[in-house]
Amino acid sequence: MQLFADRADAGRQLAEALAEYAENPAVVVLALPRGGVPVGYEVACRLHAPLDVYVVRKLGVPGHEELAMGAVAGDGTCVVDEELLATLQIKPAALNAVARREMDEIVRRERAYRDTRPQADVEGKTLIVVDDGLATGATMRAAATALRARRPAAIIAAAPVATPRTCAGLRDVVDRVVCVWTPEPFHAVGLYYGNFEQTSDDEVRRLLAQAEANRTGRSISA
Repeated sequence: MQLFADRADAGRQLAEALAEYAENPAVVVLALPRGGVPVGYEVACRLHAPLDVYVVRKLGVPGHEELAMGAVAGDGTCVVDEELLATLQIKPAALNAVARREMDEIVRRERAYRDTRPQADVEGKTLIVVDDGLATGATMRAAATALRARRPAAIIAAAPVATPRTCAGLRDVVDRVVCVWTPEPFHAVGLYYGNFEQTSDDEVRRLLAQAEANRTGRSISA
């Protein structure tokens, strides 16, 4: 079932569901890279809100990396699926090895996307945290858990498509979940997109620069 032509189309549909947050100076859109950035860019443009990235990495099961056993955020916040770890008998050493590798990737991506630009000030803000889809919800949970420590006014988890179970499960760590479609049964996120090609680091940097240029009125080449 194709619901979106591509991530930009998904972002435009998601922005419609978030229209009540438009023109609100307290709103900040945080996109989870890489796939969440094209979605978040469209949301930020239509809400006239600033866009930033929040880098979180899935912790894939060794040998089956597409299966999330948890996720880690840049401040070291780690959430894990204890039931899955027990079922697969994954030892702490194996989990820690994956977490260390993903933390290295977080550092690399922060440098690649942000350079010397500081993270957005989120204290007292309404944060709309955007991804391109929520299957297990592990990365969104890690992001929300870490961001809560920075004292925002509210955290809204937003995605074009998600499982109903994941949406329900996230409500203990966010203030609201906004999702355009919650199909049941749920298949892989990419199956709901006509074009689900991998987002590149260059595209992330370009969209962040374009979002900033849109808000400041400056030329992107200036």
